[in-house]
Amino acid sequence: MGDSDRLRIVVLDDYQRVAEVLGDWATIPMAVDLVTIDRHIPGGPELVEAVGDADVVVAMRERTALTEEFFAAVPTLRLVVTTGPSNAVIDVAAADRRGVEVRGTGGYLSTTAEHTWALILALVRHIPASDRAIREGGWQHTMGTELAGRVLGVVGLGRLGSAVARVAQAFDMDVIAWSPNLDPARAEELGVEAVTRDELFARADVVTVHMVLSERTRGLVGAHEIGLMKPSSVLVNSSRGPLVDESALVAALEARRIAGAALDVFHTEPLPADHPLRRLDNTVLTPHTGYVSDGLYRLFYDEIVEDIAAWCRGEALRVVVP
Repeated sequence: MGDSDRLRIVVLDDYQRVAEVLGDWATIPMAVDLVTIDRHIPGGPELVEAVGDADVVVAMRERTALTEEFFAAVPTLRLVVTTGPSNAVIDVAAADRRGVEVRGTGGYLSTTAEHTWALILALVRHIPASDRAIREGGWQHTMGTELAGRVLGVVGLGRLGSAVARVAQAFDMDVIAWSPNLDPARAEELGVEAVTRDELFARADVVTVHMVLSERTRGLVGAHEIGLMKPSSVLVNSSRGPLVDESALVAALEARRIAGAALDVFHTEPLPADHPLRRLDNTVLTPHTGYVSDGLYRLFYDEIVEDIAAWCRGEALRVVVP
């Protein structure tokens, strides 16, 4: 460490400015100099300068990429702790070559499942537009869509997709699902009909995407899939932006070929100020807050501090980032 008496910790992307409050940093068995950064720094020299001579960096989910070039430029760094058990934008192999340990925390999925339904309901019942109108002195001007009897199409029936499907059934929706490796027997156990990809997009009134991003799934929802959707249907993505071809989606929304989209994730985050999605009136947009909740953040920061304290004591990790 740069100074054997003090531990310099830099927390990246602390947008809500809660790191100092939620983390019990005093329990770390060393004196701590804590630096929190409440804005996004994409990378490059600015990120290196912001981290400076840190011993520890705390990364929030996949907001900031930590690359081989970054690790080479920060020789004092010895530990990275990320929220969640994995982080695809941290080059773990490069960190290992530089002698930097990478650790993670636990997590849970209920927050994102709940947020997905907040997006669906806000979109089909025009909640943002109605709220805006009433604050501006207006009154009724929209007509919502009821969900009972409609079809929810779930792209990816894993743990998160299954949780979203259960809520749909409580709304008396019919649920259909597709994913590359979907087990029809598993779908049947959940009361979900397994269908082909094309059938899902053609039949669903609401399409919700819950897939892990990889080179195989990048652009999974493209112009072809969006083109199959009904003019009255809507698309929801609370997983990862690049799962959906953003240009194809914007084109469909602009031409009103689908009724709308609700998005919590984007190709570039934060979403650029001049992005066309910001000006479309048939969208509901949230700033990647599906997992941002008081309970999950408390878990994150409790375990971040536990990980750092354990590292200081030379103890084994509870969670290792793959």
